[in-house]
Amino acid sequence: MGTRDTIRTAVRHVVPPAGLTRALALQAMVYAVGNGLFQAGSAVFFTRALGLSPAHVGLGLSLAAGVSLLGTVPLGGLTDRYGPQRVWMVGLLIEAALFGAFPFAGGFAGFLAVVVAMAVVDAASGVARQVYSINVLRPEERVTALAYQRSALNVGFGLGAVISGLVLAVDTMAAYRGMVWFVGSVMLVTAVFVRRLPRIPETTRPTEPMSRLAVLRDRPFMAVAVLSGLLTAHQTLYLTVMPLWVLSRTDAPKTVIAALVLLNTVLVVLLQVRASRGADTVTGAARASRRGALLIALFCLVLPISGVTEGVLTVVVLVAAAVVLTVAELIESAGSWGLTSTLPPAAQRGAYVGAFRLGGQLQFLAGPAALTALGVTTGGWGWLVIAALFAVAATAAVPLVDWAARTPRLGDPAPADGTATVPPDGTGTSPRAGTATAPDRADADGTAVVSS
Repeated sequence: MGTRDTIRTAVRHVVPPAGLTRALALQAMVYAVGNGLFQAGSAVFFTRALGLSPAHVGLGLSLAAGVSLLGTVPLGGLTDRYGPQRVWMVGLLIEAALFGAFPFAGGFAGFLAVVVAMAVVDAASGVARQVYSINVLRPEERVTALAYQRSALNVGFGLGAVISGLVLAVDTMAAYRGMVWFVGSVMLVTAVFVRRLPRIPETTRPTEPMSRLAVLRDRPFMAVAVLSGLLTAHQTLYLTVMPLWVLSRTDAPKTVIAALVLLNTVLVVLLQVRASRGADTVTGAARASRRGALLIALFCLVLPISGVTEGVLTVVVLVAAAVVLTVAELIESAGSWGLTSTLPPAAQRGAYVGAFRLGGQLQFLAGPAALTALGVTTGGWGWLVIAALFAVAATAAVPLVDWAARTPRLGDPAPADGTATVPPDGTGTSPRAGTATAPDRADADGTAVVSS
């Protein structure tokens, strides 16, 4: 393969193909510019513009996360009731209004009201965004399209971080207020993007009514959700535990931390689509989850070596560990998209996707403290415990997913012969695989249609 062909291949794995996949990736990038800007500059905005203490900021954000955790499943049910596109668009409009009101939040009470409302809206719109992508695309396109969106999100986050640097350099109250209002305007622009996306038919209602929390009784699916939530620890390991390890247990310069974050961003942009291959079926998604878990375990064995090396060798070990963990992130993310695309029943996809996200939220609550205690404060031997944990997760991944695939979802009619409604390869045409309701193409007026 020549240089030109290599470049074309690389571009094809970064720039999505024309059509709906590109439109979804573009809106993701626009949204991420605002989100990345706010994430990078929010701490300074809270303390400087709102006059809050760091303790109040931390308390408020923790309370907001707790409310979001409790509401994830019922908020996901809103998507099933009102449709993903409507919930997604309304959520963006509410977020825009909340960002507009942020500079006027007086004291801790006002700040808490806004961040809690934002957490609730973000939980609902996040589920709706993913369900829309699943419903509007053919099964074989879903994971790849979500991979393109994630790649675009990282580009947008990077641009937002650059803009935040300019805001922090200006360092005035007007600049901080303008930053928040700019983020609000980005939410409005994103809402316009969502409004212009193809409309999709309403999915078939479940044959039996279900409460919004009934999905929690689906033990096989919830077992998969908890396992997948555990695997999202790659984010905690990369952004929290590894930097603390670098600072306290290695002789590497502090600037290495920023370089490792940049390395992760670049690799995600370049490789996420390629890493998602084969994860669009139940079997493929299960195997991707297993590989992701094994790679996280490998990272836990490589990183501690940097605690006994010196100089350039330390940096080399850290880069190697970062690459391993990033590849784990790429593969695990593709696996999770495959699972949420194939396991939930079409009529209750919002509730099921919300329940699936519950596992990740639990990890984000417990993971930072537990993984830091084991990996950093033990001096190094705790990494063996963490590696063993993810090795066990890798062993359990395929059997758990197979159990969930063979078990009819709640609200689905049980087949007369008692067999599963979806074959283990996830390529069937049952409502649970989503193929009966996913549109095959977009009509000329932008309305999604289903082939008969």
